[in-house]
Amino acid sequence: MEKILIDEYNYPLPDERIAKYPLAQRDHSKLLVYRDGQVSEDHFYNVGNYIPSDALLIYNNTRVIQARLVFHKPSGARIEVFCLEPIAPRDYALSLGSTSGCTWKCMIGNLKKWKEGKLTLCLQSAISNQQSAIELTAERLSTTGNTHEVRFTWKQVSPIGGDLEGASFAEILDQLGELPIPPYLNRASEESDKTTYQTVYSRIKGSVAAPTAGLHFTDAVLNDLRQRGVQTTELTLHVGAGTFQPVKTADANEHTMHTEIIAVPRKAIEDILAHLGQIVAVGTTSMRTLESLYFFKPILEPLLQAQDGTEHVLHIDQFAPYQPGANDYTTREALETILRYLDMTHQDTLHAETQIMIEPGYTFHLVDQLITNFHQPKSTLLLLVSAFVKGDWHTIYDYALSHDFRFLSYGDSSIISKL
Repeated sequence: MEKILIDEYNYPLPDERIAKYPLAQRDHSKLLVYRDGQVSEDHFYNVGNYIPSDALLIYNNTRVIQARLVFHKPSGARIEVFCLEPIAPRDYALSLGSTSGCTWKCMIGNLKKWKEGKLTLCLQSAISNQQSAIELTAERLSTTGNTHEVRFTWKQVSPIGGDLEGASFAEILDQLGELPIPPYLNRASEESDKTTYQTVYSRIKGSVAAPTAGLHFTDAVLNDLRQRGVQTTELTLHVGAGTFQPVKTADANEHTMHTEIIAVPRKAIEDILAHLGQIVAVGTTSMRTLESLYFFKPILEPLLQAQDGTEHVLHIDQFAPYQPGANDYTTREALETILRYLDMTHQDTLHAETQIMIEPGYTFHLVDQLITNFHQPKSTLLLLVSAFVKGDWHTIYDYALSHDFRFLSYGDSSIISKL
């Protein structure tokens, strides 16, 4: 692979251009329109004007969890535990639904103050309409690099004594956790973020960051698209903290891409097959999920030949798209292979992991239009946009910078057609 010098994907981003808060009306954000190398602008509530009436709009239905837990030791030391992804149970639904205990990969702030022992967090609250005191205990099990395995256990203790029926970990986080808004906002999370930092269609809990391209959608915009004939379908990618990780290596190919968990229902795959050449991805998370689907074929074919119906961890490596022969079959063949695998394993949803890194030189197989915000300099997301427009990202970003567009998670939007 040729070197990709990350310094060539830099641009000046003054702090005042970073939107610290969203607009009062989501769909009133500005919309940059990029088509055939030309740029224009509009407002997001008119996004339907730029999407073909027979297109398929695909969005990420993940919901941000209140993944930041703040403990205080008896000494007063503040320890912040940021839940990244579940380890045991590995499945998000099972881990968040656990009523006894679970283990998560976490980042820990002020680690030097937590050398040993357990941390406890207690709060008067109401779960299932019962007043109770919730006691959450965290125990650090092991460390790998800058992440840690933390075992959580909890109980509810009523004010008059005795344990109440156990709450799920999702409920514990809702009660005791804080919403992890992006670090570049340089502010504490506020009550309003619990609403504004979720998409209107979010429903599957698991992300520690919002799929922010979807923050511009309202029910009115979605209804307008459907009235125009645009079909919609959904998938799930739980966004990890790695989405904020800058590329620190001079050659982007030496950067280790983070892995994220995806779930794609059979219906979504069937919808895609019926709309090849007309696929609109809402956000880079939907883009990564959709493009990952193409590369499962060589992984699944041996399982199909062996009639191996057991459960496997399906993983797309970050450089799988750039290997010899990686792009030698059709998109239809790739998707039909997944459907055969789902048939063999009697599943309605493809569950897998993707580490895919979309960068200049990538061959796109599924996505024809991308709705996305404006991303940080030297980021993997900017590399993705550059790949989609065959290196013409400066045209888009120079226009946005010179026409008062707002940047990053709470900023304005764009709809980009593939070159």
